[in-house]
Amino acid sequence: MAACGGSSPSTAAASPSPSPSPAATGTKIAVASNAKLGSILVDDKGMTVYLFVADTGKESTCYTSCAAIWPPVLTDGAPQAGTGADASLLGTTTRTDGKIEVTYAGHPLYYFIQDKAAGDAKGQAINGFGALWWVMSPSGAAIQIKP
Repeated sequence: MAACGGSSPSTAAASPSPSPSPAATGTKIAVASNAKLGSILVDDKGMTVYLFVADTGKESTCYTSCAAIWPPVLTDGAPQAGTGADASLLGTTTRTDGKIEVTYAGHPLYYFIQDKAAGDAKGQAINGFGALWWVMSPSGAAIQIKP
């Protein structure tokens, strides 16, 4: 009866537990409330993100001087859905420099260089680099309200 031997020394190894953390390294996209624009997409610091109407599909057309004013929202891992964001709408696209840009509902996401604090949306409805820039709703649609 002593042969049942239920002790197995290999079960004590707990080294695989740190592996979930790399999955959480991706940029987080969430929803915040803006007094003028309603529910808008932001990053985990509350910075507003935008779509560029000139982008077709999920490919970015904003490079060089455009990207200096409208920096792409980059990620080091799979993007994460924060409060209110729809995880099924998050994705990525590879930029020409090999960096990975976050997409939402198929739109590459960007910051605006003049937004300095959480909640700023100074890029809303700007016509620059050949097309309009809009903040996005949680559904992935452009919020076309002019300030």
